[in-house]
Amino acid sequence: MHLYTFSQAPNPQRLGYFIKYKGLDIPTTEVNIREKEQFSDEFKLINPSSTLPALVLKDGTVLTDTISICVYLDKYFPEKSLFGSNPTEYAQVIGWTHKIYVEGLAAVAEILRNESEFFKDRALPGRQNIPQLDVLIERGKLRLAGFWEDLNDHLLNHKFLVGEQLTLADIDAYVICSFAGWVKETVPEHCTNITKWHRKVLAELED
Repeated sequence: MHLYTFSQAPNPQRLGYFIKYKGLDIPTTEVNIREKEQFSDEFKLINPSSTLPALVLKDGTVLTDTISICVYLDKYFPEKSLFGSNPTEYAQVIGWTHKIYVEGLAAVAEILRNESEFFKDRALPGRQNIPQLDVLIERGKLRLAGFWEDLNDHLLNHKFLVGEQLTLADIDAYVICSFAGWVKETVPEHCTNITKWHRKVLAELED
């Protein structure tokens, strides 16, 4: 298999932490989004949608969504699973990754892609030209504020988001904490449960 990614972007970061934690060694090619290499004819042959990451399997199948790549790798390399220890936790991890993506990552992306000059006429990922809308900047900030509150409330009585060990849900939320900095947003000072949890996740990922 072969991975195409841009390690500095949030979705590739989610996958990068996943791969690192599981101790996997996957041949990788960096596709520089800043230079718009994802729109090259060469990469479009791999992923016509021009999004990253993309994992090419031995049989030529191409997986182009972070969650689908993580599910595949966790099944293919079951050691140190990041999807919980039983079917219930597996379902909860999937639920949390969806919530984090919709309410957290998408909120930050909404601010970034409608505010940054770099994303002019590219307010959504992919090849289609989508105009920026100023009204979505404020909406993104409101969505992100709600996400912080929900995350902080849940972590009041939970060591990790699901179960008693690190999962993909924790990795995804951890990435949001740094991605928010791209739009000069941070975890609110009163969200101390997030701050404590963040230290635990950092220790797990650096171990």
